[in-house]
Amino acid sequence: MLKITRANFLPIEKSEFPELCERKGIGHPDTVCDAVADACSRALCLYYLEKFDRVYHHNVDKAALVGGTAKPEYGGGQIIQPQYFLIVGRAINQILRECSDGTNKLEYIPIPTICIETQREVLSKIFRNLDLNKDIQFDYAVRPGSIDLTGVFDESHHSEEIPLANDTSFGVGYAPYSDVERITLEAEKLINSNKFKDKCPASGEDVKVMTERMGNEIGITVAAAMISKYINDASEYVSYTNQIKEAVLDLAADIIPERDISCQVNVADNIEKGIIYLTITGTSAEAGDDGEVGRGNRANGLITPCRTMSLEAVCGKNPINHVGKLYNVLGTEMAREIVKRGQGDIIEAHVKLLSQIGRPITDPWVNSIELIPADNVNFDSAKRIAEEVSAEKLSKEYFFDLRKRLIAGEVQVF
Repeated sequence: MLKITRANFLPIEKSEFPELCERKGIGHPDTVCDAVADACSRALCLYYLEKFDRVYHHNVDKAALVGGTAKPEYGGGQIIQPQYFLIVGRAINQILRECSDGTNKLEYIPIPTICIETQREVLSKIFRNLDLNKDIQFDYAVRPGSIDLTGVFDESHHSEEIPLANDTSFGVGYAPYSDVERITLEAEKLINSNKFKDKCPASGEDVKVMTERMGNEIGITVAAAMISKYINDASEYVSYTNQIKEAVLDLAADIIPERDISCQVNVADNIEKGIIYLTITGTSAEAGDDGEVGRGNRANGLITPCRTMSLEAVCGKNPINHVGKLYNVLGTEMAREIVKRGQGDIIEAHVKLLSQIGRPITDPWVNSIELIPADNVNFDSAKRIAEEVSAEKLSKEYFFDLRKRLIAGEVQVF
């Protein structure tokens, strides 16, 4: 059911309530779990495709990172108890294949090897100062799926058939980003970029950016884990945190110059008392901060309490028929395309998609699109754009393309 309406709320840039936005950086324990879970799903997809020319049922979206114990100090420190990473989920682990001579052969999928190797690979790319052999332990608890869910998956998943939704669930999306959302997202990306890390090696990957706006004033608070071996004393610590602050302010002046910006870094520090955000590995997980899939960024990379949000954990879910993943990504892509085609005539687009288990994923139970047209723009013209985009994005061809992009890791999901 498609329903396109004029939104009865103001564009977020004109709202009078305080706008809030958060991004948990790539090294935050929750984001690490998201990254690993989704990489494990992609690795399983690639293995299934290579060996069997199709993707089998799996969902590995229950990863957890259990924090360790560490004693950092200027110039170094000691890891006392390593972190512990556990990937949890369901995946088909054996396939009965018919041989050319008419006999059947049972083939086993090396789920443990795929999951452990993927965990190590992902963390090696995220952290510069985490020793994968000493600072963290890897484990898995991935079992075969339940008959009802694998049944829905197998009945619908053939190369030319439209998959059936695996759940009754909803996904949402909106566009465009507000100024607050843009600076929040880009600030974390900047701080965790290779270019910035080369210039500021004491900056760890566990970064959280929290932004608030009141009127035209935007306040940015950055929590950044600092790496002890690069810092010899308090003055060096302050110098490095000031580098982060100045980088964020310079970025804000570049991308949102009309705003009044302030930035603070590691506001809980008390230099006189020696209370500072110092780590050995660049993540708070070394000292007891735990992580879990779905507790961090939404599919558009942000946590946005002033917007419509889904609490669905996107990462680690299969990209074939799991609407908890597909509809949240699709909702965002639909909204962005509607605004893009509006060419300034559509200020904001908000999409809500509701599935029903066993229903074709191209046919949502509810497809609700709310639009905010620009002043003096005929709503019917904006509505026609939304109708066209909806039809295109809910086509079989688009879902198959989205599937390929998700498996290739080309779509932002956290």
